[in-house]
Amino acid sequence: TTLALGVVAVALGIAFEKQNIAFMVALAFAIAASANFPVLFMSVLWKGCTTRGAVIGGFMGLISSVGLTIVSPSVWEATLGNPAGSALFPYSSPALFSITIGFVGIWLFSILDRSPQGEKDRAGFKAQQVRSETGFGASGASGH
Repeated sequence: TTLALGVVAVALGIAFEKQNIAFMVALAFAIAASANFPVLFMSVLWKGCTTRGAVIGGFMGLISSVGLTIVSPSVWEATLGNPAGSALFPYSSPALFSITIGFVGIWLFSILDRSPQGEKDRAGFKAQQVRSETGFGASGASGH
């Protein structure tokens, strides 16, 4: 796995060598935000969030952000060498759209989740909220 990831990293580094590094970092943050922010926000603040909704919504944000990044002008045209104006997604950063897709995915799959685990997730929200905000009910330190 390490060798495969190293090869992929080198190949991507060669492919993106002419890109502005600050812009590439912004794209990486957009992808990370699309996968993580909706899950963190909804799991902490919405009592209807379930594990199934969080997992599916997080993956929807991740997949949509990577897909939209690839078909954006910054990658589709500048890096992959396709003709100007041929990009399928007109914006250089996907975050506005892919984060929204993540939120909608979490909401939709949480309200559709009628499994026993989903009911358990909803029932445990209040205790989890009190524990996360005050520390009451948390167990003591553990020896790892």
